[in-house]
Amino acid sequence: MASIGEFDPLNNIVPATKIEVTPSVFSLCLSAVVVLYVQGIGTKEWREFGRTEVIDNTLNPNFVRKFFLDFFFEEKQNLRFDVYNVDSRSSNISKFDFLGQTFCTLGEIIGSTGGRLENSLSGIPGKKLGAIIFTAEELSNCRDIATMQLCANKLDKKDFFGKSDPFLVFYRSNEDGTFTICHKTEVVKNTLNPVWQPFTIPVRALCNGDYDRTVKVDVYDWDRDGSHDFIGEFTTSYRDFSRGQNQFNVYEVSHKCLFIFRSIQCIRKVTLLSFKVESEYTFVDFIRGDPSQPTSLHYMNPYQMNAYAMALKAVGDIIQDYDSDKLFPAYGFGAKLPPDGKISHAFPLSGDNENPNCVGIEGVLEAYFQSLRTVQLYGPTNFSPVINQVARSAQDVTDGSQYFVLLMITDGVISDMLQTKEAVVNAAALPMSIIIIGVGPAEFDAMEELDGDEVRVSFRGHFAERDIVQFVPFRDYMDRSGNQVLSMARLAKDVLAEIPEQLLGFMKTRGIEPRPALTTSDLPDLHRHI
Repeated sequence: MASIGEFDPLNNIVPATKIEVTPSVFSLCLSAVVVLYVQGIGTKEWREFGRTEVIDNTLNPNFVRKFFLDFFFEEKQNLRFDVYNVDSRSSNISKFDFLGQTFCTLGEIIGSTGGRLENSLSGIPGKKLGAIIFTAEELSNCRDIATMQLCANKLDKKDFFGKSDPFLVFYRSNEDGTFTICHKTEVVKNTLNPVWQPFTIPVRALCNGDYDRTVKVDVYDWDRDGSHDFIGEFTTSYRDFSRGQNQFNVYEVSHKCLFIFRSIQCIRKVTLLSFKVESEYTFVDFIRGDPSQPTSLHYMNPYQMNAYAMALKAVGDIIQDYDSDKLFPAYGFGAKLPPDGKISHAFPLSGDNENPNCVGIEGVLEAYFQSLRTVQLYGPTNFSPVINQVARSAQDVTDGSQYFVLLMITDGVISDMLQTKEAVVNAAALPMSIIIIGVGPAEFDAMEELDGDEVRVSFRGHFAERDIVQFVPFRDYMDRSGNQVLSMARLAKDVLAEIPEQLLGFMKTRGIEPRPALTTSDLPDLHRHI
């Protein structure tokens, strides 16, 4: 059998996951602004990342401006949101009135139900400060930019001494049926037949790449005190907008108005005057012809092996001598697979679900490099699916004829710790060991918890009957002079040192004795999973 390696979702072949975070604040009444700070990993210092727009005279400001953050699932990304009342034209925060703050991580927002997190504001003792709600959504890879222009006819007269001051508010629908504000037009003063200026909006902001997702548009009459009058609404989609000016892009603006005991429809119209789409190119588009970027931990350097390959070869070259058929099932975890982009946490590097075996360690390396060219590396880092898959194989062979060694190579902080603990506790009763090698600069503190040298791994009060996990960070074995052979030798010596004792411990607890006078072909296989 063979070991399991995880792909780096943060290399330069595939960018970090882009997350859009939208704040909304409740129970405030002033001119509110939210300032986002991010904390540096090394320095622990807070630095300002960005600010929302200022919204005047409302208890419940719903901000249009988003924060676009790169999500690195192997890092703890600490965020701080400060809320201020803006009572001056200065951009200096020290001149603003502090209204409260809250702390969270980007992972908390993303991992919350529906990508929606509500936190209470704090920071002023003895005072209730309201709450702030965050919504987060992963941005699609769509980088198209839409430019459109709209007009309206015969809108309602809302002002006593004039007509109306109309503006439009665009919302995209979320998967849970709610809506997120994504654009506001300018206000056109004193008219019932406004023509708004053309505006540009990223397609992913309007529909996140789902062309049939509902887009809701509200029509308001602007009031200076912030209590804007609702005129009506209509719904459409990006796909409908993209058809351009035609009879289908004339929308009835509906608003049910109750008078005594009857309901009437006050219907006005908004018309799409023009629509065009352009692609926005980035630096990555011009260099993507070469998928092997030097900053990636998976960089395929023609002159030397990357950390993944070194770890694989260091352990594999030794342990394959104890496997009679030299066939190693090799898996990847954390990737979107072609052709439909389905996320998998246990997929065969060979690309063949029926036969995940690779011939020898060189075959595993070849399959690994081929996979880098075909899959889209993706988080999160889930260990349990792979451990459970190997455990299913191990539970079928408990007579001592085979022993399974699972090698996991990862650059990510574990995302499913609870499920992984359960998987390790269950696997400890089976003929298998787990080697985890961490590559790259990530903080691997959580991995130490799985390596039960000090305290045995437990799950809901049940302890693993054996210590079967050995974790090491590869950086601790890198030779300073750059000697890869020496680095690999040091690594292999340490990670394999516990395997004989773990194998003997399993055989002893099961009362399995070695069979006398066995030929070489009859010796138990050390089955390795990659």
